[in-house]
Amino acid sequence: MDSPRGIGTFVVWDYVVFAGMLLISAAIGIYYAFAGGGQQTSGDFLMGGRRMTAVPVAMSLSASFMSAVTVLGTPSEVYRFGAIFSIFAITYFLVVVLSAEVFLPVFYKLGVTSTYEYLGLRFNKYIRFCGVILFIVQTILYTGIVIYAPALALNQVTGFNLWGAVVATGVVCTFYCTMGGLKAVIWTDVFQVGIMVAGFASVIIQAALIQGGVSTILNDAYNGGRLNFWNFNPNPLQRHTFWTIVIGGTFTWTSIYGVNQSQVQRYISCKSRFQAKMSLYINLVALWLILTCTVLCGLAMYSRYRDCDPWTAKKVSAPDQLMPYLVLDILQDYPGLPGLFVASAYSGTLSTVSSSINALAAVTVEDLVKPHFRCLSERSLSRISQGMSVLFGALCIGMAALASLMGGLLQASLSIFGMIGGPLLGLFALGILVPFANSIGALVGLLAGFTISLWVGIGAQIYPPLPERTMPLSLETYGCNSTYNGTDWMTTTEIPVSTSTFQVYNIERTPLMDNWYSLSYLYFSTVGTLVTLFVGMLISLLIGGRKQNIDRRFLLTKEDVLSNFDIFKKKKQVLDYKSHPVKEGGTDNPGFNHIELNCTDQSGKINGTRL
Repeated sequence: MDSPRGIGTFVVWDYVVFAGMLLISAAIGIYYAFAGGGQQTSGDFLMGGRRMTAVPVAMSLSASFMSAVTVLGTPSEVYRFGAIFSIFAITYFLVVVLSAEVFLPVFYKLGVTSTYEYLGLRFNKYIRFCGVILFIVQTILYTGIVIYAPALALNQVTGFNLWGAVVATGVVCTFYCTMGGLKAVIWTDVFQVGIMVAGFASVIIQAALIQGGVSTILNDAYNGGRLNFWNFNPNPLQRHTFWTIVIGGTFTWTSIYGVNQSQVQRYISCKSRFQAKMSLYINLVALWLILTCTVLCGLAMYSRYRDCDPWTAKKVSAPDQLMPYLVLDILQDYPGLPGLFVASAYSGTLSTVSSSINALAAVTVEDLVKPHFRCLSERSLSRISQGMSVLFGALCIGMAALASLMGGLLQASLSIFGMIGGPLLGLFALGILVPFANSIGALVGLLAGFTISLWVGIGAQIYPPLPERTMPLSLETYGCNSTYNGTDWMTTTEIPVSTSTFQVYNIERTPLMDNWYSLSYLYFSTVGTLVTLFVGMLISLLIGGRKQNIDRRFLLTKEDVLSNFDIFKKKKQVLDYKSHPVKEGGTDNPGFNHIELNCTDQSGKINGTRL
């Protein structure tokens, strides 16, 4: 094993690979703008005409979950805190099952375009409006971080122009979202997942070669205390333990997979409910694969830098830069591969941002434009959707400029999701699972949950928890060859990321700070959801929620759960290829009926979705 010599730099080939990735993404957008008659209706633009199949949708769901925050944040997370992060594998399983069996059936049978339409049907238009506003704020904030994060880390490691990268990403994204709609978003995501896995694979393979095999890497990790899978400490103040990840993580991610428009919109665009559920389960496998890759990268990074940590040795200025640093360190002899990694980080950004832009457009058109301007034709709605895509693209780039003033990326993005996503998840759970919940209870519950989770979240940003709560593992620098001058490239740093702008230093720690504000960031969402649920149920019961008469379609019913088993009966019939009789009055699901497959159905909202 050679001692780390001077770190490599970006060469022409790296820029070529990176530009190629942007160009192919843009080309997919142009293709879907004109393929199959283009984007005639807002349904085509926002829902891909509800004719998507499971595999591309599954890839797309995984791609947008895996933003550059995952590519850059998770390996350094494992490097600093150990492999306990891999417990998220259990979390993802729970999340996918909850999304597919609780939320999906209700959204799919109602045939909604926007999840907030459901709130309007189940409660009233004011609650729908609250949900929409919360979603728009949350998504624009998050998207800003997602655009800015990789640009910053890459700018510091490669000298890549920071704002050039931010604007280029934003513009390419907005371009293919506006041109190609949801179909373009889904197919560019499929391409980008490929790039991401390739980027990870190149790092893992090369690291294993340099360090002398995966066994060496695992050995080093074991000796450095990095294989800390079993931490069953029930204390909710500790950042990552088995319980915080399984319980807190499940709430945080269900608010993304179960009810967040940018994810739900895609699996509802499948042509049958079976395809929609399949897309979630296939996506689970992809999530596990990605998790394995990120954890392995983190352990490889530890194995490489176990006796000379670049962060403590001031070779990088923030943990987010460790991953690009590792890439330029081990892949410097292979022109084009560092570029591939940068492209994979950016694919993460593009896929997340594009799904956000498309979801924002869908929500605006469905929830804010359609209810007020009923006379608009489908053509003009499609045009408005495109205009909205451009507008939100610009807003997200603006937000990235603001994100440059906020610190701590992974944490910040997840705490935004936790603070806003938690109460929203509680609101949907009230609607779907609690028959007696009514609109006043829901509104009070939402406000209560939102207030409490904002209080925790903002408190935790201002008074960050003490190190004994977060438990970073030790990093050594005794093996650093201090004579070699590798610090000169660090001077391109414009904004330090590791500190939060709002932190207040050296003050008396009060019990409030040490207990309430030190709550693990994964529990922000849990607190928000549970407060919303309990307050909502209480108020609804007090003001006579049991008397109201609710359409069964808005609830999760016994039939929704049992209908999983109908699939096998129906599927057998279709496989026989005998045209099976459809009883009077019942519409058969076109997804399983080989005769109706090709009919493009304009009123698909009613026909195609009843199972």
